[in-house]
Amino acid sequence: MRRIDRQITDKSILRAFLEESAVCHVGLIFEAHPYVVGLNFGFLWDTDAEFPVLYFHCAKTGQKIEAIRSNGDAAFFIDSGHELITGEKACDWGMKYRSVAGRGNLSFVSEPKEKKVGLDAIMRHYSKIENPHYDERVFAMTEVLRLDVASLSGKEKK
Repeated sequence: MRRIDRQITDKSILRAFLEESAVCHVGLIFEAHPYVVGLNFGFLWDTDAEFPVLYFHCAKTGQKIEAIRSNGDAAFFIDSGHELITGEKACDWGMKYRSVAGRGNLSFVSEPKEKKVGLDAIMRHYSKIENPHYDERVFAMTEVLRLDVASLSGKEKK
């Protein structure tokens, strides 16, 4: 990271940022071209784990699914807290922000117990519901994706 003075390394701060964030932008490769999609997400981050595991849900068909089937390598980016900084000169302008970026492997969750774990993480992230109940028909039609994070960096401009 070029701006070490803006780096966030404290795991508790990174975790809190993930908890307050709404959208995770995931970058994939689809037919040899970059493909980026914004997704709702949930995560699990064990206290002894270096990185979190991110979960997403989606339909069982589409470009994202085809991209993951051909190559599970993924990058992600989450940002928030944007505030424009103005100044007298153009070079004085800037933006306050906080972000987390990383990469890892995105895979399909096929085991029903882990599928529920992933969906529960997403529900807890947005609703704080601890033990949600799912319509079995919809549960069967929902694809759950797991991103095993291999690298992670946080950055903030105050």
